[in-house]
Amino acid sequence: QVQVVESGGGLVQAGGSLRLSCAASGILVRIYDMGWYRQAPGKQREFVAVITSGGSTNYADSVKGRFTISRDNGKKTVYLQMNDLKFDDTAVYFCNIVRRETNYWGQGIQVTVSS
Repeated sequence: QVQVVESGGGLVQAGGSLRLSCAASGILVRIYDMGWYRQAPGKQREFVAVITSGGSTNYADSVKGRFTISRDNGKKTVYLQMNDLKFDDTAVYFCNIVRRETNYWGQGIQVTVSS
C-alpha cells in the first residue's frame, strides 16, 4: 500500500523559514518525479516546485529564489526548504509523486505565515 505523508508545517512569522518533508512508502521512489503544490483558502491548488527522477528542478515564479526542493531517494523523502516566507505563502501544502499516469498525493499540511 502506498503512503505519502507530509510533515514540518506550522506557524511562522513573515521572513522566517520552514522545511517541509514528504515521506513515501510502498513505491520505488527513485523513478518518480516528486513535487509540491499548495492551496490557499478560496483558491485553486497551484504548482510550487518539482524535482524530477533525474534531479532537475523547476519552481513557480512566486517562490523562485526563496524555496528549494531536494530529495533523498534512500530515505524516500522529498523536502521543501522555504525561506523568506511571505503572508501569501499561507496555504495547505501537498506532496505529489508522479510517473506517467500514476499520481500520488499526500493529505496536505498547513503552513501559516503571520504578517
